[in-house]
Parts: sequence; C-alpha cells; structure tokens
Amino acid sequence: MRTDIMGVGFDDLSLEAAADTGAALARGEGFSYVVTPNPEIVELARDNEDYRRVLNQAALVLPDGIGVIYASRLLGVPLGGRVPGIDFASALLERLAKSGEGVFLLGAKPGVAEEAAQRLGERYPGLNLCGTHHGYFQDSAPVVEAIRASGAAVAFVCLGAPKQEFWMAEHGPATGAKLMVGLGGVLDVYAGRVKRAPAAFQKLGLEWFYRLLRQPSRAGRMAKLPAFLLRAAGQKGKRP
Repeated sequence: MRTDIMGVGFDDLSLEAAADTGAALARGEGFSYVVTPNPEIVELARDNEDYRRVLNQAALVLPDGIGVIYASRLLGVPLGGRVPGIDFASALLERLAKSGEGVFLLGAKPGVAEEAAQRLGERYPGLNLCGTHHGYFQDSAPVVEAIRASGAAVAFVCLGAPKQEFWMAEHGPATGAKLMVGLGGVLDVYAGRVKRAPAAFQKLGLEWFYRLLRQPSRAGRMAKLPAFLLRAAGQKGKRP
C-alpha cells in the first residue's frame, strides 16, 4: 500500500529496505524505474495528469524532500522518513559493487558523467561502471543504443524533472536495462562539481536551506514550499 500525498503515491520504506528492493529489481525480470519526488515534483504532477501517471507507475516512489514528510504529517498519514535520491543511489551502488551488475551514468554537462564514474569507481571498489553519456542530446536513439550496447543492468538518469521520468518510462524498456533511477543533479555531486550540504543540514532535513544559501537564485523555487504545505493542510479535511 502506498501513501497518497497530493496525488502521488509514496512507498514508506527505510533507506536500507529501498536499496535492497532496488538491488532485487536490478537482478529481476523485465524493466522497472525509480522516482524520488520532492514537493516541486509533486506540484508539477498536480497540474499534469500524464506526469502524475508516470510517477505512480514507478516500481519505487521515494520521498526525497523534507517537505513531502511535513505534508504527510499535515495530511494525517505520516511517512516514516525521507529517502534522499543521492542516499538511495549510494546505498544501491554499495550493493551493486558486490553483486556485479553494470551501471550506466546518463546526464549532466559533457564530461561530468565521466568524472562521476571515476570518483565512484574509487569509492566503490568492484563497481562495474560500463558507460556514460551527457544529458545534452536531442535524439534519444543513440543514447538508448549506447545503454543497450554497454550491457548495463542499472542506469542513473539525471536529466532533471520532469524530463528524466518521462524519458525512463518511454525509452527504458528499449535499453535492455533492468532498472533506471531518476536522480536530478546527483552526477554533479558525485563528480565533485557541486558540494552537498554538511551532515548537520542533512540530518535536520535542511539541505534545501543550504542550497538556498549557496544559490540565492533558487529563492523562487523554494517559495513554492509554503504553498505546497498550505495545500496539504487544506486537503486534510477532505480526505476520506
């Protein structure tokens, strides 16, 4: 059973349980994808039925932002805790380094995925990083073929929302991958191009505030969070 937050159904799993599930999907049959919505993504889905459908059809829907957790409490259906996309990705990579499934990195500016692959290879000995491709492409066919040719079982798709979720749903099955994970700007962090919030900010769920301090230009996006929470509070009385 999923927990409905403003039209998006979230899986209420711990980080470890989510990573174990992801690893199992990477070894399974067929194709699956994972999404990690934050409040901004939930808001996009509220106004876009196709996007909402793509999110809800994912094998795992993980609450990335602390705003989703606050909303769940306001709605009276509290989720256990957030599962940041980068933490899920790192926990999954730990498992893949032991089991041997190949990983493909897709997204970011030219050169970033390669830098991320080099650093991840050093961080996770035994990890089978079998291909990379930047996110600045117009034609998806060569990218699909590159993933297929690499033999990757898992692909991290870092194209930003909502592009990455639509891309995984449309093109994922043709790549031969078993699992894709939509991860936004994670490759920039793995490559060392962007610094993640210090542990204290992460623990308090204030990574958004740290990003705002470093990038004041994000203020317009951050201003959507209070409106999101107000809508959640307003919906509580309408729930069955």
